[in-house]
Amino acid sequence: MAAIGGYRELAASLRTAIQQGEYAPGATLPKQDELAERYAVNIKTVRQAINLLESEGLVTPIRRRGTVVRERPPMRRLGADRYSKKKWKFGDTVAFVADREASGRPWQLTDQTQTVQLVEADSQVAEAFGLVPGSLVYERARLVKDADQPTHTLTSYYLPAHVAGTPLVDPTPGPAGRGGGFAVLTLQGFEPDHMTETIFARMPTPDETEQLNLPAGEPVMVLTRQTYTADDTLVEFARGVHAASRFAWTYSFDLPE
Repeated sequence: MAAIGGYRELAASLRTAIQQGEYAPGATLPKQDELAERYAVNIKTVRQAINLLESEGLVTPIRRRGTVVRERPPMRRLGADRYSKKKWKFGDTVAFVADREASGRPWQLTDQTQTVQLVEADSQVAEAFGLVPGSLVYERARLVKDADQPTHTLTSYYLPAHVAGTPLVDPTPGPAGRGGGFAVLTLQGFEPDHMTETIFARMPTPDETEQLNLPAGEPVMVLTRQTYTADDTLVEFARGVHAASRFAWTYSFDLPE
């Protein structure tokens, strides 16, 4: 093989090999000394090239394995369709299950676990509900996995007057009964009608890195969701933290006039 001029050129060659499938997702790249010999460069050049690919999110170092090509599933994370009433009100398909089915992936209800507790509302939650910071709200924190791989967390907050004594405050793994939380709210007289979602990216906290089993350098997608009844009563404020490489976000909607 002809000699490579520098680490950027080597990175470009390896990037092409990854994109064309020579190194499949989950595959381990050759050892650095093997790459140095193959491309007629020194070890420093190889390390710089690998560091560049790592910063781009194409590869990640894994202890005792070497440099591994990152998996690019990604699971389809549906937009408005995941909240369709025909799924939860007239069926038994909650949002994370809708994503799995759209992605052709198996699932079981225990892929979602949760802890439920009364907590003091932080400033963001308090502002959303119009409460004084520190007011008590129910926090329902879920961890969702796909074949034992964590995909995201979702933490919802509710007013005690809306959900006390309902399945929404039951920590049993899985959705809160048939139709999930939205069905519970409907039975309580607070049927979800419309919502607002905001999505942004950031680097994870150390706790999020551990909880989601994130490789080095992977960002997270953070979603906040506010769910309202038809008369604009806020019935849920939720925050989700998603491993960026494990989802593709898909939205279908009619164009406004």
